[in-house]
Amino acid sequence: MQAQVLREPPRPEAVSALARLRRGIGRAPGFDYTLETYLWVPDGLLDRRPADKADDAEYAVHDAVTLYALHQQSRREAMHVDGHGLGRALARLVHASDGPDGVRRRFAALGTASTYTEGIYHLRSLVTMLREHQVPLDYGLLADDLRRLRQPTRRADVQAAWGREFFRNRVDESTAQTQEENAA
Repeated sequence: MQAQVLREPPRPEAVSALARLRRGIGRAPGFDYTLETYLWVPDGLLDRRPADKADDAEYAVHDAVTLYALHQQSRREAMHVDGHGLGRALARLVHASDGPDGVRRRFAALGTASTYTEGIYHLRSLVTMLREHQVPLDYGLLADDLRRLRQPTRRADVQAAWGREFFRNRVDESTAQTQEENAA
């Protein structure tokens, strides 16, 4: 989908799909049957639960793809980039942002979210900030994280991994200033 949106001119059906996907943020998987191409989950990732309830992998893919649609909105550069985990992307956002404390507060709220729904709420505001500052994210990694985040016994592990990645990729203020001065 990203390749179709970034073409010149963009494919209208891909742009339309992004708009419909954005409407799905925070909704349950299956809200729009016309989007199954973009929200398909491989059978190997699905539990064998009754079909009346979406499983963790379906929610994770649904939420990752709908958040990607928000992130890619009105952008002519790729907002999905392999290897850019959430912690790394947010560390870059802190450096790029005029209000790094706001990013840190939202990230802290995500890190202490006690439910999956609350986490998605905080993640949505962070993705909006990533879009504003053109910081990409790996949505495949995010989907993997979200699948584990849905499991209450693994939520703290995912949140801790995001925090470790954030602090490992944090730009030292003096290093950043030196880099900016050298670039000028």
